[in-house]
Amino acid sequence: MRISRSLPMLALLLPLIAFAADIPKDLEPLPEAPPPPAGMEGENPEPEVTITKKGADTIEEYRINGELYMMKVTPATGVPYYLTKDDQNAGWARSEGVGAPISIPKWVLFRF
Repeated sequence: MRISRSLPMLALLLPLIAFAADIPKDLEPLPEAPPPPAGMEGENPEPEVTITKKGADTIEEYRINGELYMMKVTPATGVPYYLTKDDQNAGWARSEGVGAPISIPKWVLFRF
């Protein structure tokens, strides 16, 4: 009877004991991060977001360095969706949610 009560407690404490045993005793803090490269000092890595309303729909445009690369469309009814730029020459690809977009190969075979 006593064993049946202590067995679940042991099962809960065993991973904690194993985790505590793996921590080395001579830890030191990490050094400070180096400054960004010379060409990156003036750039802002965060995207610029512009929110516009078209009728009942809300459109959020995401730009980096002035180039539009993604739009989030939130319709009045329904689920929001994303439009992402496939490449420089193609149009927009629609994706539903945060899953990775499908990349379709686009090779030029013949030019006339």
